[in-house]
Amino acid sequence: MKVTIPLACAVGLTLAPLAAHAQSADLVLCDRIAAASDDPDRPKDMPGVPAIAPSDIAIALKYCKIASASSRRAMYELGRAHAANKQMPDAIAAWRRAADKGSTAAMVELGVLYANGAGVAKDEAQARKLFESAAEAGNPLGVSNLAAISASGGAAADPAKARVMLTKAAEANSAEAEYQLGMMMADGSGGAKDESGARAMFEKAAAQNHAGALLWMGVFAESGRGGPKDESAAKIYYQRSAALGNDEAKAALKRIDCPYVIKDKRGGVVTNLCF
Repeated sequence: MKVTIPLACAVGLTLAPLAAHAQSADLVLCDRIAAASDDPDRPKDMPGVPAIAPSDIAIALKYCKIASASSRRAMYELGRAHAANKQMPDAIAAWRRAADKGSTAAMVELGVLYANGAGVAKDEAQARKLFESAAEAGNPLGVSNLAAISASGGAAADPAKARVMLTKAAEANSAEAEYQLGMMMADGSGGAKDESGARAMFEKAAAQNHAGALLWMGVFAESGRGGPKDESAAKIYYQRSAALGNDEAKAALKRIDCPYVIKDKRGGVVTNLCF
């Protein structure tokens, strides 16, 4: 998002009569350019941006650094600006300071780095700890990432607790949390198996264009799991998921459109007949 900087801002807000006012304006500018749309600390009237525009990086570095002296949110946003500027050691340092001050968005950023071993030594235990801290503070991404890292390890350390946290995050309209909760409800992980409830979760996440939820809405609609069977609706869900790049949805569409498989004598697939 390109932001036009007022003259007073461009000269360091020297026209502001009070230092407190100047600091407030610095924070507003930092938020406008660098606030993350999924940061719970973000002001309600600030939509946030998924990524800082290249043309705004220098401005974000300047004003977020000033504002970070008194705002954990600005410290987190300063980390985003450093990351956008490919200064990962500086970004990590800023996120550590923000996390120490209670920024759950910074905890999630650090957790992702530890989970992937990006810029730091890979440490899934540390990633889990950071996601747990963010999740317990109500951050939907912390909850969904905690569920994801637990699933990658085979099973959640406490699936019932993960399900409770996912429920809270889903109530906050997190598409990822709705999707993860739907998966747990469909499998009966961490609680009772509830296919109708799972379908409801997938439907909510699908309404927000979550590729995985769209895929599973297709699966549930095609087979009649958790609700009525509707093959035409299933195909639409698969198409929407495939348009977002989901390979499983693409395969499902091919199976629907080309249901007859021609095989050779050894059982190998030669081609599909499409209608």
